[in-house]
Amino acid sequence: MKILVTGATGYIGKRLIPLLLNDGHTIICPVRDKKRAENYYKNRKNIELIEADFLNAQSLNEIPRDIDIAYYLIHSMSNSAKEFHVLEEKCANNFKRYAKNTSLKQVIYLSGITNDTKLSKHLLSRKNVENTLQSENYALTTFKAGIIVGSGSSSFEIIRDLVEKLPAMIAPKWLNTKTQPLSIRDVLS
Repeated sequence: MKILVTGATGYIGKRLIPLLLNDGHTIICPVRDKKRAENYYKNRKNIELIEADFLNAQSLNEIPRDIDIAYYLIHSMSNSAKEFHVLEEKCANNFKRYAKNTSLKQVIYLSGITNDTKLSKHLLSRKNVENTLQSENYALTTFKAGIIVGSGSSSFEIIRDLVEKLPAMIAPKWLNTKTQPLSIRDVLS
């Protein structure tokens, strides 16, 4: 199967791609910086890195059209822009326009838990991306996860740093937010 993985250099993408390759799939990875991505996937067969940026619709023309499945793992959590939700929506719209001219049958989107009526700006953006990605041209499966933890994840590293450096601290109000952490192993399976 030919699988497109967006977000190939992100936390989930870097762990998902080796599993897909081990299962014998051909992986297409649109990345903003091909040289950086090559470091992650040296000496791997059946992987094609293509320099593309989903914020720039023109750059998507180089991505193959004969794909079966796509993992949509684009998130702007690390982006310092105040209007990250605008960037996320633009990426989703550009992806959807690209997908319209492909043989794509299934899109898998990793989102946050967006069941509440009062959502944070980040979760509202995730919900908006989910709505944007829906299409008559392909099936959309959305996995909703809270904090994904595992060695190397932002959440894990922040919690570890806090525990190691601060034996006690005055906790901010958001600490009362209930969440259900999910192991990276569970997400990948």
